[in-house]
Amino acid sequence: MNQEMNGVDTEIDQNHQENVQEKIDYVFKVVVIGDSAVGKTQILSRFTKNEFCFDSKSTIGVEFQTRTVIIKDKVIKAQIWDTAGQERYRAVTSAYYRGALGAMLVYDITKRPTFDHVARWVEELRAHADSSIVIMLIGNKADLVDLRAVPTEDAVEFAEDQGLFFSETSALSGDNVDGAFFRLLEEIYGVICKKSLECGNGNPHAADAITLRGSKIDGISGTDMEISEMKKLSACSC
Repeated sequence: MNQEMNGVDTEIDQNHQENVQEKIDYVFKVVVIGDSAVGKTQILSRFTKNEFCFDSKSTIGVEFQTRTVIIKDKVIKAQIWDTAGQERYRAVTSAYYRGALGAMLVYDITKRPTFDHVARWVEELRAHADSSIVIMLIGNKADLVDLRAVPTEDAVEFAEDQGLFFSETSALSGDNVDGAFFRLLEEIYGVICKKSLECGNGNPHAADAITLRGSKIDGISGTDMEISEMKKLSACSC
């Protein structure tokens, strides 16, 4: 079972890790939100450790994991925060969203109510996070095609209306998970660069908010850009 406020970094060769730490250009905080049991922790585990745990339990409190990648020739450390979707954990909301540059909003394609609640999550996100935050809507469990309860068209329409990016993933098979995260990180980097240009002094937080139009994305492989050698952990923390 996960411990409250537990930070886990994907491990790489020690010498390589020291070199990478010296070269990190940006640290991007990304939050993962959505109803309980939609697969948020599984998606995070698949991206950071390439793991899927069949005996996964509900997340307790908040934890984060990291993965270091290359985006546009820059070394980016993605710090990805995961919290439970139950109402009783809403007390961590303000601290959870503070400083986030991107968000993964996850629903379960086999459970319609999890999609119906997405609008509420967007409202909460925009109330607590920076106005220029990049939001990726994720329809998880796409491998369960026979149990689909949320048509892709419904999600595309919502994403376009709200100015979100959209993708469907399977944490079980890994389909589109890397692609969705890499696209999100690329868009965050684009926002940072645009803000730096607009404010003219290199401060990525000084410019006005940037409006992002919604778009649906297809899965892309992040293998070529990855510099972290993901290592299986002996104890599953999902």
